Amino acid sequence: MIRTDALDQLPVRTAVPALERALDARGAAVLCAPPGTGKTTLVPLVLAGLTGGGPLRRVLVAEPRRIAARAAARRMAWLLGEAPGGRVGFTVRGERVVGPDTMVEVVTTGVLLQRLQRDQEQAGVDVVVIDECHERHLDADTAAAFLLDVRETIRPELRLVAASATTDAEGWARLLGDAPVVEAQGVSHPVEVVWAPPAGPVRPPHGMRVDPALLTHVAAVVRRALAERDGDVLCFLPGVGEIGRVAGQLAGVDAEVLQVHGRAPAAVQDAVLAGSSKGRRVVLATSVAESSLTVPGVRVVVDAGLAREPRTDHARGLSALTTVRASRAAGRQRAGRAGREAPGAVYRCWEEAEDGRLAAFPSPEIKVADLAAFALQAACWGDPGATGLALLDAPPAGAMGAAREVLEAVGAVDAAGHATSRGVRMSRLGLHPRLARALLDGAEEVGGRRAAEVVALLSEEPPREYGDDLAHALRTARRGGDGYAARWRQEVRRLSRFPGSSADTASSAAGTVPSAAGTASASVDTALGPDDAAVGLVAALAFPERVARARGEGAFLMASGTGAELGGGSRLRSAPWLAVAVADRPAHAASARVRLAAVVDEGTARLAAGHLLFSGEEVRWADGDVVARSVERLGAVELSARALRAPAPDLVRGALLEGLRREGTGLLRWTRDGEQLRLRLAFLHRVRGEPWPDVSDVALLARADEWLEPELSRSRRRSDLGRIDAAQAVRRLLPWTTGDAARLDELAPERIEVPSGSRVRLEYGGEQPVLAVKLQELFGLRETPRVAGVPVLVHLLSPAGRPAAVTADLASFWRDGYRDVRAELRGRYPKHPWPEDPATVEATRFTSARLRRDRGGASR
Repeated sequence: MIRTDALDQLPVRTAVPALERALDARGAAVLCAPPGTGKTTLVPLVLAGLTGGGPLRRVLVAEPRRIAARAAARRMAWLLGEAPGGRVGFTVRGERVVGPDTMVEVVTTGVLLQRLQRDQEQAGVDVVVIDECHERHLDADTAAAFLLDVRETIRPELRLVAASATTDAEGWARLLGDAPVVEAQGVSHPVEVVWAPPAGPVRPPHGMRVDPALLTHVAAVVRRALAERDGDVLCFLPGVGEIGRVAGQLAGVDAEVLQVHGRAPAAVQDAVLAGSSKGRRVVLATSVAESSLTVPGVRVVVDAGLAREPRTDHARGLSALTTVRASRAAGRQRAGRAGREAPGAVYRCWEEAEDGRLAAFPSPEIKVADLAAFALQAACWGDPGATGLALLDAPPAGAMGAAREVLEAVGAVDAAGHATSRGVRMSRLGLHPRLARALLDGAEEVGGRRAAEVVALLSEEPPREYGDDLAHALRTARRGGDGYAARWRQEVRRLSRFPGSSADTASSAAGTVPSAAGTASASVDTALGPDDAAVGLVAALAFPERVARARGEGAFLMASGTGAELGGGSRLRSAPWLAVAVADRPAHAASARVRLAAVVDEGTARLAAGHLLFSGEEVRWADGDVVARSVERLGAVELSARALRAPAPDLVRGALLEGLRREGTGLLRWTRDGEQLRLRLAFLHRVRGEPWPDVSDVALLARADEWLEPELSRSRRRSDLGRIDAAQAVRRLLPWTTGDAARLDELAPERIEVPSGSRVRLEYGGEQPVLAVKLQELFGLRETPRVAGVPVLVHLLSPAGRPAAVTADLASFWRDGYRDVRAELRGRYPKHPWPEDPATVEATRFTSARLRRDRGGASR
């Protein structure tokens, strides 16, 4: 029997008529409704015609998390007086509860993507509701883009609703084709904010690390909240590890302590969502409890102020979650959980002054995550670059480029980025493309069941207490009775249903990924091989650029070129090779920290990372000279090397050019005249342009064939470069063909003659040529000399050659500045002439006495 009284109490019911009108008129709408209004439960039932008397329609509701999908379906079924599997059902990875009469099906966004890839039309579906779109999960953004494409091309009658508690309503409205925005008013109870920062200093989070002092403080705040307030306490923490540590510190509190996160057993999740009449509860939760779920009885929220977001280091091939400060929007969502049923309070574990400095919204996942799975979805959809998809944020070009490289390496896309038949198959496994490759290719070597076991371990990282040895973690999961082991066994069963050992597993990559069959038989017995070898092979197939060779106790070098280090107590420290499954690189650290890895041998590393194998002559610039060797390397890991006696001349030439690029043309022999020639040419290029050549290092190296030959091709090492006369070589770049080369000394002379008769060198290093000359040698010169039309900068020197004044305007200096210089220098140098009007007297290099003698001799 339908629970009409409960349905009537849901505030969103007042917005339903406007939503139905919007969908009738435009086929799409944005629904903004605060938490607790019933947007996730009442709206799908009304749109399906199961309440309210409307026409029957089949409705899909897409939720970002499995826990939310199950909870929403159970709540809707309860409102109809049924159990899930009747008119309301749900499908999540590894679990499907639907029946022939199901009209509302709640699915995860990942499941929705899989269905769209298999059947774009979705002919049996009338309405799709994308719930919690404000969270900006990548799967939700992708599903919305695909559905909009379907509406535009083949299903214009398909109705779409983007639903959220807090979102960029205008942005989503534009994305849905200027769809109407329907807002529902919630019944909000006041929530008092209590600022509860730690008394002492707390280190900010970095990587996955959270300062234990903060967790101790959070536990203390929970105890304080229990003492000061009534009702249940909901405490937000960033991850499962932090939940476990805070739970340990709450031992002995007068309340039941429950843990809610994506890994929690379904029975625990159900117990939390069902409420309790036995006494008070403390619910420790990750961000899964921010939205979609109602936790009955909660009157107090304790917010640690942290969240986990994905981050990808594309240069090093490392992807991981990282701990960040939660956004202000997340803080509002969390606080609102305290006011769902009655007035409440939120204890925020940070300073009030910090709040305004927090990010307004969480980072869209498309901006920060590994995009390999997204790129494969786009390629299978027929849009490899995702340029035609309607997305709120475009994927970063660098991240898409890195994703394309991964997909090509595993044979999922061809050189043009289009999905191969193998890639389509991989996309349907519900796995990251790396893990799909490991499942398909690993099954040929170790059998489908064992490959599924290892991939299931890699798809959800085991608890820390399982250790960092992947093979040991496998054995622990097999015999384990904890929640992780139960989920692992369920995933193994799911993956084992996919055929993985047929002959076309590897060959369907069209040659991109060589077949593993038989190659590693020395290392892995395909039927009876030891767990360690099988685990290592599958992990290496998933992360080939992370195969790593030991380079010291506990230290390794990965094929990607990144260093890796094991913890002090790891049993893997003596392994010669590892396949690193999970690693993170703390800020400013030189090496990554290995969290999970498996022992492999060199043969397995070669097999898994065969596309990174290089064998041949390697001639490069290293340690300041040409190094020529015959090498074999696996990415950055050198396997063998020997010196080459007669390397190929073109490789040597390339290495010498690399040396010049790194260290500059100073490797050549530059005389003073040669350096001045280069400066003169640079000056002319700057003030006159063509045909005078650019002689910067970059430009010179770009034209090496024109000025460094034949000397460069004759050179074999650094010392040979040092014998090349750079001045003679650079003269080859002068504009000889136009005849302008003959004007070099006219336009940019090395020296100019001054009134005294001296020929003084010009210096060309600055913006203006510099003429440094004794002041008396310029007597009688009224105007500043010019070079190529540019006035020189005159450095006027004392008779002893020391700087006395600087001017680019001699006429002005004689008129205004000379008087002060004369007053200062005539007493210091009385033997030299200091006329009152220097512009009208003869220039000289000599003293006054010498000048009189010369004049007297001339008169006789």
